[in-house]
Amino acid sequence: MGLLAESESMSQVQDEFRRIPFFLIIDLEATCCNQKTVPRLEMEIIEIGAVIVAQESLSVVDEFQTFIRPVRHPQLTPFCTELTSIRQSDLTDSPRYSEALSLLQRWLTPFDQYLFCSWGDYDKSQFEQDCRFHQIAYPFRSGHLNLKKQFSKSQGLTKKYGMAGALKLANITLEGTHHRGIDDARNMAKLMPYIVGIEKVASVK
Repeated sequence: MGLLAESESMSQVQDEFRRIPFFLIIDLEATCCNQKTVPRLEMEIIEIGAVIVAQESLSVVDEFQTFIRPVRHPQLTPFCTELTSIRQSDLTDSPRYSEALSLLQRWLTPFDQYLFCSWGDYDKSQFEQDCRFHQIAYPFRSGHLNLKKQFSKSQGLTKKYGMAGALKLANITLEGTHHRGIDDARNMAKLMPYIVGIEKVASVK
């Protein structure tokens, strides 16, 4: 579910954003493969990276990161490790999914009114899938903002860009390791002035 209607003007969108005290930006990494040994519907979250961005300053005020031990396909594939840089040893003593969500919700306690945001709808869908499998409640009370769509809308672009492409358009250096949850969440936070429409990218050729 998107929070903002496609037909809303930029002034209406910015008014909507001003009513949101905090943006909760999340990026997930999950079990994966390139040989169909981990079906899409059996992928599990192995990292939650999250940052809280204050609406007034568009600055990061807190962050959260945890690895999660998968149970359906507990052994990471070489492809997954190469893509994410997450090693099997990173997961050995990590919490299970239900405990990780409890840690996330405890961290969120001071930020009562937030909007869950991610680059695309995958992260929301993966949370829903893992919650169904583990038979626990979906953790977010708020709606969801697809940052990929909102970036293009705010910038007047018809094309949808990946996070790395959006950073390049905004002339922002990607820091950390791409496809690591916490690093990608931090990089998305840098794009918030462009996502809410107060900054504009240079003309797209």
